[in-house]
Amino acid sequence: MKPGCPIVGGGGYLPFVRTRSDAHLVWDWNGTLFHDMEAVLAATNASCAELGVPPLSLERYRELYCMPLTVFYERLIGRAPTEEEFRGIDAAFHRHYTEARRRCGLAAGAAELLSGWQTEGGTQSLLSMYGHDQLLPLVEEFGIARHFLRIDGRVGPNDGGGKAAAMVRHLAELADAVDPARTVVIGDAADDARAAAHAGARAVLYTGGSHSHAALSGLGFPVADSLPEAVSIARELVG
Repeated sequence: MKPGCPIVGGGGYLPFVRTRSDAHLVWDWNGTLFHDMEAVLAATNASCAELGVPPLSLERYRELYCMPLTVFYERLIGRAPTEEEFRGIDAAFHRHYTEARRRCGLAAGAAELLSGWQTEGGTQSLLSMYGHDQLLPLVEEFGIARHFLRIDGRVGPNDGGGKAAAMVRHLAELADAVDPARTVVIGDAADDARAAAHAGARAVLYTGGSHSHAALSGLGFPVADSLPEAVSIARELVG
């Protein structure tokens, strides 16, 4: 095993162990560290076109997006999708997304923020509902995997559910190094905030992804319009 490698979805080891008093960040991937909303929108429009859904603008997407995904698709098509339809939409989405994501990159300043937080003595990890087998190569491709104590993506089929249970498992795996009370989740969706609260952590919501500033502002959590601002707020929360 190579020094500096993170735990990735249940295997590996911690590259370094901090004391429990240190602040910890749990980063979301899609729409947060990975600036992929153009790909998400294109894949959503392509996957739903087969059901007669007209193309969405980014603004309209942000108005309608929610978890669980079945409710989001119900908003799109005007009725609850059947199980077969949901599987078909999800498969089509990921097929189109995989192609479109090739044109996407990290959010502006993301790599510098990860490095800076680690230099300050904080720890960080990555939790995403994107498939683990697709997530890990992407993170490694951008050269940022070394900054994370642990990287977890979704394992198994997409059931369209939220992140709360996964957040609890994620922090439990880091229990020797991370205190949930000293942890801040940074993500772009209401679901990130709900997952943080469920796991006993705090949250900062970022407007560069799936929700508008107005939608996030009504949730009762701090909202940031940039990742540097999000990290600054996180630092204040656990400072």
